[in-house]
Amino acid sequence: MKNRHIAIADLRISKKAKRYVLEVLNNNRLSYGPFTEKFEKEFARLHKRRYATVSNSGTSALQVAIHAMKESYGWNDGDEIIVPAITFIASSNAIIHNNLKPVFVDVEKDCYCIDPTKIEGSITSKTRAIMPVHLFGQSADMKPILEISRQHNLKIIEDSCETMFVKYNGEPVGSLGDVAVFSTYVAHIIVTGVGGIVTTNDEQLAISMKSLMFHGRDNIYLKIEDDDTNDNLRLNSLIERRFQFEHVGYSFRLTEMEGALGLAELENKDEIIKRRQFVGRKLTKSLSKFSQFFQLPAVRLGGEHIYMLFPIIISDERIEKEDFLLFLEKHGVETRLFMPLLSQPVYKKKFGDIINRYPVAQELERKGFIIGSNPYLSNDDIKYVQSLFELYLKNAKFLEK
Repeated sequence: MKNRHIAIADLRISKKAKRYVLEVLNNNRLSYGPFTEKFEKEFARLHKRRYATVSNSGTSALQVAIHAMKESYGWNDGDEIIVPAITFIASSNAIIHNNLKPVFVDVEKDCYCIDPTKIEGSITSKTRAIMPVHLFGQSADMKPILEISRQHNLKIIEDSCETMFVKYNGEPVGSLGDVAVFSTYVAHIIVTGVGGIVTTNDEQLAISMKSLMFHGRDNIYLKIEDDDTNDNLRLNSLIERRFQFEHVGYSFRLTEMEGALGLAELENKDEIIKRRQFVGRKLTKSLSKFSQFFQLPAVRLGGEHIYMLFPIIISDERIEKEDFLLFLEKHGVETRLFMPLLSQPVYKKKFGDIINRYPVAQELERKGFIIGSNPYLSNDDIKYVQSLFELYLKNAKFLEK
C-alpha cells in the first residue's frame, strides 16, 4: 500500500484571493485599509454582531477582549474566569496574562466542550466570567451556560477560534456572549495565514478593544483616511490626538493583505462549509465500522459540526495510543494529541499535578487523539485512512484478516 499524506491542515489560495492581494500591493497599501474594514463589517454581519475587530491572531484577540473587559467592568487582579479543562493553552494563558485566575471545569464525554453541570460548583465570590470554548468545530452547550451566567451576573467570553459559521439552536456560534473571539490561522476555517477577530455588540467594549490593538491609541486616528478632512475643528483634534494613547495597549494589528485574504475566504464560505462537513461526515461513516474500538465525533442535538479537526477516542483498552499513532504517522497520517492542557509541564509547575481532579479531561488526554479533516481530503484519502485503521486492527489480531 503506497503511503498518502493526510495533513492536519491544508491550503488552497483561490484566484479571487490572489487578485485581492495583488490589488492591495498595486495600491501600495499594507496598513489597515478598505479590505480589512470590509472584512470586519462582513464578519460581524455573518455572526449577528454590531462590531468586529481584526488582530494578528486569535490569541491576541482573546488577550485584548479580556483586557478591555477587565478595565470596563473594574475586575481586579486575581479575579476568576471559568475555563474548560480541555482546550488549547491560549484560552487559559490569556486569562493568566491579564493577571486573572483560570478556574478549570471538567468537560463532556461526547462533545468535549465545558460541562455545564459542573460550572456552578466552581463559582466563587471572585468569579467574573465564563469562557466556553467551541471546540473542534462545534458549539459548546450554550443554553444552560447562559442561564448560569444570568443567575450569577457573569460575563460570557466565547472562545470560538476553532469554530465558525455553525449554528447552535439556530443561532451562529459567537453570537450569544458578551464577546466572541475567532482565529484565521492556517489550520482553521477561514484562513488568512495568521489572524484573529473579536466581536461584540457593546460599543464601548468595541472602542476599547480596537484601541488596545493599536497600542492603546485614541480611536480618532486608526487609519490613513482619518487624515482626510476639510473640517478645521476635526483637523485640530487630529493634530492634538493622533499621537495620544488612552490604554497600555499592544501592537496586535493585521495587515491589509490578510484582510484581503479574509474577505475572499468569506465570499467563499458556503463552499468551505459544505466541503468540510462532507469530509467530516465521510470520515465518520468510513470509520464507524470500527466503532467498537473508537469513539468518533458526536454532533450535539440542536447543533452543527464543521469538523475543523477530527477528534477520536480509543475505547478499547487493548489499543496502545502511542503505538497506534506511530503506525499512522509512519504511513503518512498526521496526528495531534487531544488538547492536553493541565498535564502541560508549565501548568504542572504553576498549578500542580491537578489533572486527576478532572476525570473526563484526564481520560480524553489519555485515550484521545486528532487527525485532519481538512476540506481538501479526497474520497481516496478517506478510504486510505479507513484502510490503515483496518490494517492496524488486523495486524494486532483485534479483527479477523
